[in-house]
Amino acid sequence: MKRYDIVIPMVSLVWAGSFIAVKMGLDEMSPVEIAFFRFAVASPFMFLLLLIKKKPLVIPAREFPSIIVLALTGVTLLYLFQFTGIKYTTAATSAMLINTNVIFIAMLSFAFLGEKLSARKTGGIFLGFAGVAVIFGNSIFDLTASLEGNMFIILSAVCWAVYSVVGKKILERYDALTVTTYVFILGTLFLVPFLEKGAFVTGISIGGWAIIFYLALLCSVFGYVAWYDALSGADATRVAIFLNLIPLFAMFLSYIVLGERITPFLAAGAILIIYGIYLTERG
Repeated sequence: MKRYDIVIPMVSLVWAGSFIAVKMGLDEMSPVEIAFFRFAVASPFMFLLLLIKKKPLVIPAREFPSIIVLALTGVTLLYLFQFTGIKYTTAATSAMLINTNVIFIAMLSFAFLGEKLSARKTGGIFLGFAGVAVIFGNSIFDLTASLEGNMFIILSAVCWAVYSVVGKKILERYDALTVTTYVFILGTLFLVPFLEKGAFVTGISIGGWAIIFYLALLCSVFGYVAWYDALSGADATRVAIFLNLIPLFAMFLSYIVLGERITPFLAAGAILIIYGIYLTERG
């Protein structure tokens, strides 16, 4: 057994826990506050890692338009949409719908990168959207999940797809840790205009800070570094399949920690989305 077979499931579990942590953090912070403080804490640690690992510190100025797009779609808008969505829907539903980013990545790669869309991928896309439709139908019967919240999560998934497609070419030319650090720092700065005037660190409880540090250090720093390390040493498709564990872990954790119900609609939608993603990744 290789270390990736242990590390990547751990990353999946940590990322699944982020949906529960955010849901709890929303009791005392707004979505933009959680996003801002998460990356304001994570960014210095990422920069420190750059220095420790002696990675390149400079990216040419000509790449900054693309870096700005990555910062907006990979941090600013991504987490504004995601955390707002979690506020209005369940953590389990959020974790399920966010994984549709794989489907959107396949569609954008076909449209803009000229990648082939096989019959298996096409079938996976249709199955994935069928699962989304089932989960959206769940909003009618489950008062804890809202159509508005689900839409924000889908927008978040689209942001991650744009980030992945735009970032693909840049990551072929520059170190992943360097690019990610720039994205974290700029994405944090772009969140500042969204902060309310009364957003001060003194108003956050110890529990709130525990959530922020969990999101910053485990989900952002450890998660991103471990993920790129795994991609550098293992087949990308094999690593990506482990992402399917995130919604399953999130459903289990949300049931145990938050007492969220796992409805038949959510379970059926989960099966369709996960199988659709599997076909899309294997296509």
